[in-house]
Amino acid sequence: MPGGLPAFPYAQQAQIIRSNQRDLFQASALREETENVLRSWLGTRWLTRWDKEIDFAANIVYYGLTVGLGSQTLGEEYTDIWLHSSRDGRRPSPRLRAALILLPTLPSYILSRWSSSLSQTSLTGAVLRKIPTILEVLSEINLAIFYLRGTYYNIAKRLLGIKYISAIPENPNARPPSYALLGILLGVRLLHRALNYLRSRSTKTDSTNGKGKRIAEGDDEIFIDDRRVSTMLETAAHMEDAPPLPAEEDERTILDVSKIPPAIVDTCFVGTVSLGGVGRRRNVRCVDSP
Repeated sequence: MPGGLPAFPYAQQAQIIRSNQRDLFQASALREETENVLRSWLGTRWLTRWDKEIDFAANIVYYGLTVGLGSQTLGEEYTDIWLHSSRDGRRPSPRLRAALILLPTLPSYILSRWSSSLSQTSLTGAVLRKIPTILEVLSEINLAIFYLRGTYYNIAKRLLGIKYISAIPENPNARPPSYALLGILLGVRLLHRALNYLRSRSTKTDSTNGKGKRIAEGDDEIFIDDRRVSTMLETAAHMEDAPPLPAEEDERTILDVSKIPPAIVDTCFVGTVSLGGVGRRRNVRCVDSP
């Protein structure tokens, strides 16, 4: 291979992890310093409005001035590793470096900026709003694979086939640290997350279609003992407006007045008791004759 790149060993997991941690710290520091300057010039309200653009610009500037120009980032320089294309065995071309900068930043910026303007009811809007969650899950899956195998730290490098080579020769007497346990724990977390998602979908389906009562989609009707509350309220309203029935004809009368002996009826009082908006009930009260 030209340039003798295969003579260099691939970077170890510890080197890649420390490099990415340092790059994240430096990019975050650049963003904070930029926000402090813009806040003093333009105010907090302007900064809050354009915070996503500032975050995007800070990442583009940091990685553009390092990866974009073909040099090492501060994290790569700290751990003495270099980007290496596994497809042609050379340093990444300018096109690959541009893709390596834009893939991790541009999609997330577009989705975070325009997701609120998507339609809440269209299928396309619903799918696009789920993309950030899908990307997060894919990133965790890739990270779990990295901890188990130690090759590609993020999805962009996996898609582009870009690995790291190290300028530090391997020590045959030292065993590199293993991060397989972290990969297993991430796998367990992903499995638990998948089971919770399936359980929530199953519960939602049962609550929507269970017992044959929630028929129409988007129906927010409330039921009590399989009876619609709206129907019960309408019936109660009609009963309130209707003239009171005689006690002998009212089915909700506690005592059947027609069966009371005539001698006792003279000493009984028939009154109407309100049932709090649900209806009326005849109440019969009798007193002993003197």
